[in-house]
Amino acid sequence: LGLGARLLTKGRFPSKLFFVQLGTGADQHGDRSDATKAAVRAVRNAIEFNSIPGVIEHIPGGREEMLIHVKLGIPKNSAVDVLTVAKVFPYGRLLPIQIVEGGLEFSTGRIVEELGDTDDVGVCVVACVSIGYNEEGTDGNVGDEMHKTFNTKDGY
Repeated sequence: LGLGARLLTKGRFPSKLFFVQLGTGADQHGDRSDATKAAVRAVRNAIEFNSIPGVIEHIPGGREEMLIHVKLGIPKNSAVDVLTVAKVFPYGRLLPIQIVEGGLEFSTGRIVEELGDTDDVGVCVVACVSIGYNEEGTDGNVGDEMHKTFNTKDGY
């Protein structure tokens, strides 16, 4: 798949959370019902300025076995080609991409028909990329149990 990540057909959010990063992406031209280009840009923005060498030592199986969870907030009435978004990731096991309503449509103030514009509406997508792993012998969170949350008041 794309750069090398393996797309899983099922799985649960990592019980051992290692890294969480947010990104945004916009597309000012073309069909506003397709937010794929903005989603790819949002995911790239979330991961492109980070280096996580500790994954190799701290996640069982290293970067090839780390779980990747992607949550995309996209504008209402938009769609995303998740296979195109999945191709961004160079390694790891990519959980099914979660899409929720929560993006933005905005006026660009211009129409460029040569770029496929039919109106002056652009789209913005926000991405949350989380990586981690599940304890050996489990497939993730059990029931309603989530990853461990740390509170700074507890000394973390």
